[in-house]
Amino acid sequence: MKTLSELPKDAQCIISGINGDSRFVSRITSIGLTPGCSVTVIKNEKKRPLLVYSRDSMIALNRNECSLIEVDEIA
Repeated sequence: MKTLSELPKDAQCIISGINGDSRFVSRITSIGLTPGCSVTVIKNEKKRPLLVYSRDSMIALNRNECSLIEVDEIA
């Protein structure tokens, strides 16, 4: 299983799980990133925040947060 931070630009995926403490899970789910939702990686440059598109919104996430979000890549 991959994490969101491992995906290249333009990759599409489905969130399969969110790890971390309850505060992190609550914050991530409140912005719409929930298990089962689809996400497209817009930008993934080293040492920069990840930019993703999900549910008609652009979302910037730091790399540490992305490593806690498990995804299934859509081929």
